[in-house]
Amino acid sequence: MTNRWTIAIAGVVLQVALGAVYAWSVFRTPLTKQFGWSISEVTLTFTISIFVLGIAAFVGGLWLNRVGPRVVALTGGFLYGFGVFLASFSDHKLWWLYLSYGVIGGIGLGFSYIVPVAVLVKWFPDRRGLITGIAVGGFGAGALLTAPVATRLIQSVGVLQTFAYLGIAFLVVTVAAGYFMQNPPQGWKPEGWAPTLSQASQRSGHDYTLGEALRTWQWWALWLLLLLNTSAGISVISQESPLFQELARVSAAAAAAMVGVASIGNAFGRVFWAWASDSITRRATFVVMFLGQTLLFWTLPSINSAAVLTLSAFVILMCYGGGFGTLPAFTADYYGSRNVGPIYGLMLTAWGFASAFGPLLIAHMRQANGVYRGALHAIAGVMLVSVVLPLIVSPPHRTEEAVRSTHPHRVPAA
Repeated sequence: MTNRWTIAIAGVVLQVALGAVYAWSVFRTPLTKQFGWSISEVTLTFTISIFVLGIAAFVGGLWLNRVGPRVVALTGGFLYGFGVFLASFSDHKLWWLYLSYGVIGGIGLGFSYIVPVAVLVKWFPDRRGLITGIAVGGFGAGALLTAPVATRLIQSVGVLQTFAYLGIAFLVVTVAAGYFMQNPPQGWKPEGWAPTLSQASQRSGHDYTLGEALRTWQWWALWLLLLLNTSAGISVISQESPLFQELARVSAAAAAAMVGVASIGNAFGRVFWAWASDSITRRATFVVMFLGQTLLFWTLPSINSAAVLTLSAFVILMCYGGGFGTLPAFTADYYGSRNVGPIYGLMLTAWGFASAFGPLLIAHMRQANGVYRGALHAIAGVMLVSVVLPLIVSPPHRTEEAVRSTHPHRVPAA
């Protein structure tokens, strides 16, 4: 029998390589200086990549139900590494950067990202919240390794050659880790395990199909939760290095180190908030995260201490990562784990839309106003309004089949 922890470790390694996309901000200044592209033009590369990721994750979720997770993971890993490698040929060709890093790399990201989420939620029914956090925790840690490495490579060999080196490395790591991705046998569960009464009360007794899930308003509420939470955090991620340089008056190398430290918050938040949501409920978790971000985004423009700024960004990225750590468990609770690949995969289109809203808003307002204050305050306002959503969302009504299984002697009304 395959060891489920081996699959979990491979999933984390896969996600670490994919999460290198979060180090995009270290490429922004070198690209604008070398080729004369604007901040918004360079930021659009990241936006395209994440937008395509959201769409490709849905396609990958449907595809893995047909061909199995290994094929999807291997295909995604190859496309991701190849796309980053092709970006090394973007010399004065912005459209090529969009196509290679943005579209091809983004497709690879989406295919590979959904696989560990869909696989591990089946292998760990006993630790659903924690394992979904671990499954995507590596993605949040990707920038921790990539930001300083990419910065040193850019300084020594140039930004385009850096894309070539990183692309080859990503391809090797993602394909190797993707080989371990496989589903457990149908109906498998840990030996001697049964859900507690508390767990059972929070989980659907019915495995929804994608069509059934889309006919419930709760799916759309969860989609909006992900959109709002992601828009806030991804706006900071897309501008992290220049934001730190401007507010704290630090060098590019120091800002890269700050990006790395803050990225730990992204990874830690995915595990911590997912784990916490098992105890305080998924809904309460989002209320706390939204309120915390409201306060942080409002005060961020007034911070000029590198240490305090790094800590604030760390907590913001904890909340950002917490959304991705908690939503897969939220989705599996409401709709069952059997079809969580396509159901949560389609929900990740919210990530794509957020990548178009958050980064472009902050980049445009920074370009227009010359400072980040207005954009950061606008995001604080969005977070405050967003608190309403987790307060009103509730589990979908059980199907008649689930009601009969709970009350086997009830006779349906004629």
